[in-house]
Amino acid sequence: MNPEQRAKYLETYDAIRVTHESSAQEGQTVAPSIDEKVDLHFIALVNVDGILYELDGRKPFPINHGESNVDTFLEDAVEVCKKFMERDPDELRFNAIALASA
Repeated sequence: MNPEQRAKYLETYDAIRVTHESSAQEGQTVAPSIDEKVDLHFIALVNVDGILYELDGRKPFPINHGESNVDTFLEDAVEVCKKFMERDPDELRFNAIALASA
């Protein structure tokens, strides 16, 4: 299958939907109702062609945070995260996860 066919297949694959829904109900906290407004969300920081971008689904386009490269990406991303945390120093609900090759 090409990427579009795989996406369409996965969108309609009930086993994934059922598994996702059941796992979303597990965990340490109660999952919010689908209609509830949630102020928390995920963003991704990525290096594309030597530019550090912030990908946030609530924004209409990627945010350019300047130059980066494979050698400095982690340090550059940490600086962006520090700026996020400085915006509200009393906010404790902040997590960061790095996805990297071993």
